[in-house]
Amino acid sequence: MFCGRFFTLHLFIVNSALNLELIKTFMIMESKRLVIIVLIVAFLLLIPLIAMQFTGEVNWTLSDFIAAGVLLLVTGLLLDLVIRKVMKTPVRIALIMIILAILLLIWAELAVGIF
Repeated sequence: MFCGRFFTLHLFIVNSALNLELIKTFMIMESKRLVIIVLIVAFLLLIPLIAMQFTGEVNWTLSDFIAAGVLLLVTGLLLDLVIRKVMKTPVRIALIMIILAILLLIWAELAVGIF
């Protein structure tokens, strides 16, 4: 009886340790994805920042950078979510196209100053 309880406790501890390792691995992968998305957004925001140094035609304010950063970050996170969760390729492609179309529509509306 004692041996059975000890064995069960031992399996629970080993299983818990394996689960912790899996959780740590998953969180590292998730944080790497998030870092990559943030770096891509930062790189894309550097383009108008650098262009502002060379030409007067690009004139972004801080609010423009914040709006673009939020828009690009949300789009990146949504794309990551679709890529991770949707398994059927045609549905995945359709959702990605819809997300990108919404991004472009919002970006165009913001560019002409309707909002």
